[in-house]
Amino acid sequence: MEKRQQFSSRYGFIMAAVGSAVGLGNIWRFPAVAYENGGGAFFLPYLFALLTAGIPILIMEFTIGHKYRGSAPLSFFRFNKKAEWLGWWQVLISFVICTYYAVIIAWAVKYAIFSVGTQWGTDPNKFLFGKVLKLSAKPGEIGGLVPGVVIPLLFVWTVALFVLYRGVSKGIEKLNKIFIPTLVIMFMIIVVRALTLDGAVEGLNAFFKPNWDMILNGKVWIAAYGQIFFSLSIGFAIMITYSSYLPKKSDINNNAFITAFANSGFELLAGIGVFAALGFMAKQQGVPIDEVVSSGIGLAFVVFPSIINEFPGLNGLFGILFFLSLVFAGMTSLISIVETFVAGVQEKFHVSRTKAVLMGGLTATVISLLFATNGGLYFLDVVDYFINNFGVVTAGLAEVVLMAWVFKGLGGLQSHANAISDLRTGAWWKVCLGVITPLVLGFMMFDNIRQNLQKNYEGYPTSLIMWAGLLVVAVTLVAGILLSRKKWKANVSLDTEKEVA
Repeated sequence: MEKRQQFSSRYGFIMAAVGSAVGLGNIWRFPAVAYENGGGAFFLPYLFALLTAGIPILIMEFTIGHKYRGSAPLSFFRFNKKAEWLGWWQVLISFVICTYYAVIIAWAVKYAIFSVGTQWGTDPNKFLFGKVLKLSAKPGEIGGLVPGVVIPLLFVWTVALFVLYRGVSKGIEKLNKIFIPTLVIMFMIIVVRALTLDGAVEGLNAFFKPNWDMILNGKVWIAAYGQIFFSLSIGFAIMITYSSYLPKKSDINNNAFITAFANSGFELLAGIGVFAALGFMAKQQGVPIDEVVSSGIGLAFVVFPSIINEFPGLNGLFGILFFLSLVFAGMTSLISIVETFVAGVQEKFHVSRTKAVLMGGLTATVISLLFATNGGLYFLDVVDYFINNFGVVTAGLAEVVLMAWVFKGLGGLQSHANAISDLRTGAWWKVCLGVITPLVLGFMMFDNIRQNLQKNYEGYPTSLIMWAGLLVVAVTLVAGILLSRKKWKANVSLDTEKEVA
């Protein structure tokens, strides 16, 4: 078996962890979520969620990976033999996510090129769905492959798999050391330019103006926890895998705080940039801010091209900067997602890193072609919604319940983390993980089920919901349990009583 790789420096690990956390959702999800849930008042529940769920779970996952020195399945197995299935479930959730996440990055690559001469024209909506995606009229129809999406998709996978083949320090760490500072610089340029546009002040007022009446609304607090949970890459094996590559002497608790606040800082920066630009767009069109607020794919590939069209100068340059920001943020996250199953496959099946990258990466590449078809956007939307709301949330809930209540392992993890950290956690950490987080995640699960029983997500056909949504989530769980039944190779240390050297 190859010697376990390590990050060469604390800075390299933090850049990698931040690179995983800072993804597409920071740019296109957070601003709209904050605006729709009380504006400036949203930051109070957001901070509370960060301190009671985000950072505690980060510390827990950093500690699991660091103490047990393995991929998520192996680390959970070394913690308790009965917990291995959870590691595989999280790894397979990550596998599903990477298959469509790469496609969105491919779109961003295309749009960085389209920015030269603002090739999307005066109707970005028609351009995206008609010319670029060639979207089929009926959800559920696969159609044929769209060459304009397949080509950049293969480019994205080639880059990602090459970086993973290079390993932890020479690949993942080196890429993040370049991409994350560059991403911040590019986005800072966008923000500074957006702040100088006519209408930017009105946009920022809409973003930051607190609606204190909404603080008493339980949905706002759930939205805050949801944003923290989905944004920090917790609950689906990434942070356990990355922290397993840390040196023995690592300040785990401080690393968690630094990673979490760096991620939140970028979200705030994104909110400022996005709403300054939306304020400009509203001013140009003579409409209220709430008529132009959007999120997700619509914000990135329809609204922002419309905004760039209205820029008083250097339109193409700012288009390139914006879409390259999406590419950089997406690539650092994609690589972290893929690394989870590369590490799992490498250890479970006793293969080299090269074989693990090829086995996992090529399989994911082939599956991702489904999302590069005429009906790809519909499949992407359904799979993304269900794998996040029923996969990631449920796996995260299972993780904290198993750790806090079933295996009662929080004490040992806390002792390990405190022994090597300058900042020590106390009773608040156990209360957050044992009480607050399970209650919130449990309610999120209940609310998700309630909403989906009332009506189909986005009105999609039941057949599409069943096989592209619920079936995908169920398969990840069943496959995770089956993989955990396979015995580990004799060369793998399976010591569950003490940390692995």
